[in-house]
Amino acid sequence: MGLYRKFVLPHLIDLSMKNPGSTKCRAEIIPKASGRVLEVGIGSGLNFPFYGAGVTQVWGIDPSAELLAMAESKAAALRYPVELLRGSGEELPLESASVDTVVLTWTLCSIPNPARALQELRRVLKPGGAVLFAEHGLAPDPTVRAWQARLNPLWKRIAGGCNMNRKIDELIAGAGFSITELRTSYLPGPPILTYTYEGIAV
Repeated sequence: MGLYRKFVLPHLIDLSMKNPGSTKCRAEIIPKASGRVLEVGIGSGLNFPFYGAGVTQVWGIDPSAELLAMAESKAAALRYPVELLRGSGEELPLESASVDTVVLTWTLCSIPNPARALQELRRVLKPGGAVLFAEHGLAPDPTVRAWQARLNPLWKRIAGGCNMNRKIDELIAGAGFSITELRTSYLPGPPILTYTYEGIAV
């Protein structure tokens, strides 16, 4: 699994997250970011083209050195400074109340302790700051949920710890955030992997 995680999985993640449905979500949510931005689970940097003129700085954190290397190659041409950090959302190396916007795109599914990570986001987010999120998770349909429950243990092993059945809105609200916008829908693709929660929390 070590060679798979190092040489295969990062490229599979990069390729799979370039699909049209995910790209449409990025185009809808990422331009709403402003100021100093923290992107948790920055991956290969696929959100970079969607940040607007109001962004002054981006910190990007990810546990994968291979994905960060892909992001670094994209960051060189950007108009705003980018600092890439290797680590987990559960322990953020940033000062409290130092971030204007947090961005989460297909990230909460793979963080081992999402509740702890969300508490860290609350710590670093300035009063009045926003969390922009687009995440896949638990579907509303009983049949789809049943298949998510059956397949999740295997899926976690082959997909870098990704969970297909986390209830994203409940995780965010349970951490003390108020969700001010929420849209849910199935994106094109297998229903067990494509039920998407997209919105804003403060």
